[in-house]
Parts: sequence; structure tokens; C-alpha cells
Amino acid sequence: MRQKRAKAYRKLMSLYCMSFGFRQPYQVLVDSEMCKTAISHKYELVKQMGVVLQGTVKPMITQCCIHELYLQGKSEQPSVDLAKTFERRKCNHREPIPGDECLADVVGETNKHRYVIATQSTELRDKLRLIPAVPVVHMNRSVMILEPPSDATMDAKEANEEKSMHASTSETKLGATAASSEPPRKKRKGPKGPNPLSVKKKKAEPLKQSKPHRTGESSASTTGAKRTSDRTTEEGHSEADSGHKRKRKRKRKTMEDVGEEDSE
Repeated sequence: MRQKRAKAYRKLMSLYCMSFGFRQPYQVLVDSEMCKTAISHKYELVKQMGVVLQGTVKPMITQCCIHELYLQGKSEQPSVDLAKTFERRKCNHREPIPGDECLADVVGETNKHRYVIATQSTELRDKLRLIPAVPVVHMNRSVMILEPPSDATMDAKEANEEKSMHASTSETKLGATAASSEPPRKKRKGPKGPNPLSVKKKKAEPLKQSKPHRTGESSASTTGAKRTSDRTTEEGHSEADSGHKRKRKRKRKTMEDVGEEDSE
């Protein structure tokens, strides 16, 4: 596959993924005519579908399409064998119906299960173009082609985009009305405090370490203190025992002392 075509197919499948929810592995419904064409051209159908759809695929086929191959006789036995390798899709038809009608019924009006249709029927392709979001794959001279999106697909894509835009605008309006309905908060009056970031914290003052005393001085001071305490205790005991202070004795003057005073 050429690079230009591969880029176009990748862009097209991203459109289906983003707008309509397609995801890998892509479920590909194959009809009986596609099986016959693949066998006649010796075409690796599953591999080429993965290349065209730019991802992993899961091929599927309905019981009505297999029954349609059985009716064509033993000449189409290789096509039957190829169809048996695909996953069976229950179409819930009690009696077999033509393959085109079966696939159109499975897709429905909205392609709810997001199928990719691989068919060689021009009538079926015309019907599927009227249904939005239905990727269609067909063979043209042994080359597999992914058809461009139909008008119905593009209209559905634009409708989805408008719907999502309206939903987003309505949500923004609801948010704005809810914000406007809240009463404004009253501002507190009064002096404002300082900015907590600009206020410096007080540094903790380091504790003053006491100087160690020398052993000799400490022992001398302790012994002196002990002596003074012992002395005070003895004096206290002596005063307590006497009960009163000592009286001073007056010295009597002798005759000699009086004569000396008179001579002076």
C-alpha cells in the first residue's frame, strides 16, 4: 500500500474512533461474495483487512452467508473452509435469508455494535451509505479499498460535535449562574496584622554554661563554710543555755587612781 493511501485510511479510521466510538480489534462482517473473491485471487483476506483498517481486526460471518456458500455446491468448498475460520455472528434468523438482507438487518439503522462491512455487493453498499457510521470495504481488481465516509456519516459527525459543544456551553452557564447566586463575602474591617511571612521569629538565646570550679578551691570553701556553721551553732547553744546577755563589770577606782587624777 502506498504511503499516501495508508495515511488517508488512518485518518478515516480515527474519524470513526473519535466520533462514533470504534475501537480495536475492529469487528469486520464478511459476506459470501468477499470470501469467493479472496479465494479466486489467492488473497490473504485477514492480513489485508488489517493493513487497510490500520489496526487489528476480528473477522466475523453470519450463518446465512455460510448457508449461501453451501448452496453453490462443492466448487465453493474452499470458500466455505475460509468462512469457517471466522467467528460466527448470530443473526437470529430461524430460516436462512440472502446474505445482503442478513447483513443489512444485523447493522440496523444506527450500526449499534460498530461493525465494518466487507462486501462485494453493490446493492448492499448503496444501502449502507444511507446509514451513518458504517465503514465499507470492497475489492477492486485484487486491491482492497476502504470507501470514504458517506454524507450520512458526515452529517452525524457534525451533529455530534454540535451536541457536545452545546453541552459544554450549558455546563459553563450553569457554573456561572451558581457562582453568581452565592452572596459575596463581607470584608472584615479593622487594622490588619503584619504579614506572617515578613515577621522574623525570635532567636532562642543560648544557655550560659557555668564555669567548672577547681577541686582545691571547692574543698577549701566547703571546709570554711563548715567551720563557720559549727561556730555559729556553738554560740547559739551557749546563749540559749545562759538565757541572757553577759553584764559588763564596772572597775572600782583605787586611792592611787584618785590621787593621780587630782595631781593632773
